[in-house]
Amino acid sequence: MAEDKYNLKNPAVKRILQEVKEMQSNPSDDFMSLPLEENIFEWQFAIRGPGETEFEGGIYHGRIQLPAEYPFKPPSFMLLTPNGRFETQTKICLSISNHHPEHWQPSWSVRTALVALIAFMPTNPNGALGSLDYKKEERRTLAIKSREAPPKFGTPERQKLIDEIHECMLSKAPPVPQVNSSQAPEEQPTNIDGEAQENLQNAGAIPTGEVQNPPVAVGDRIVEEVHEVPVNTDTSPANVRATREVPSSDLADQLLPKPENRAHKAADDRLFTLAAVGLTIAIVVLLLKKFLKSSGHGALFMDGS
Repeated sequence: MAEDKYNLKNPAVKRILQEVKEMQSNPSDDFMSLPLEENIFEWQFAIRGPGETEFEGGIYHGRIQLPAEYPFKPPSFMLLTPNGRFETQTKICLSISNHHPEHWQPSWSVRTALVALIAFMPTNPNGALGSLDYKKEERRTLAIKSREAPPKFGTPERQKLIDEIHECMLSKAPPVPQVNSSQAPEEQPTNIDGEAQENLQNAGAIPTGEVQNPPVAVGDRIVEEVHEVPVNTDTSPANVRATREVPSSDLADQLLPKPENRAHKAADDRLFTLAAVGLTIAIVVLLLKKFLKSSGHGALFMDGS
């Protein structure tokens, strides 16, 4: 590119020529972009679809229009290759484009913008201007078709540059990944909990339909908690718990002692008490007689009698 025909005193021209040199000296496999010979403010570019997405393997051409105030104002972008993410021949709305000049930084360049554009490809469009939301299968089909031939756009000079860029990108592009249409059959879910529940019921370990807890006394009632365990459902403790009241008379015989047993026990205690009292009186009498005899009062008492 002959620089002598451009006004090198123009800051925008000077900046653009610097970016052209940088782009040629440091090429990328992910994109390629060059300005028109007759108008360096218009660039043609092609980007490679980002890997591990529905765009992988595709070659997408586009057009960049730099403003006269570049790099202090952002460029505008237009896609020329059908891709299912952006409309073709329509200025797209991105934070790096002229739709959002408040976000643009003069330190950014055409290279920076192309890297950002690739990153925007698999993102959600969210209804942005110039965006599309095709299904992944349709985007894969467009990615394969994009390699067949470059788009047709503009003058012969533009078309020549587009063809050169496409040929160069196609020579460096990896093959389009093959999508395996045959999918593994879905595994049928097995109701392990239900089978285990049924086996336990058949073995007599638990009654069908419920698992009982020990009864709990509450006031003058006895409340029995029951875990409802429907067949073929999860038997975890998180299941719904229901309570039912059981009359206290049903379990009174098991939880309270018999009245006749209490009567026999009381009679035995009285007999034991009377026997102990009688034995104590006899011992006291014997000790009293011995004391009187040893003091001489015993003989007097006996003579007087």
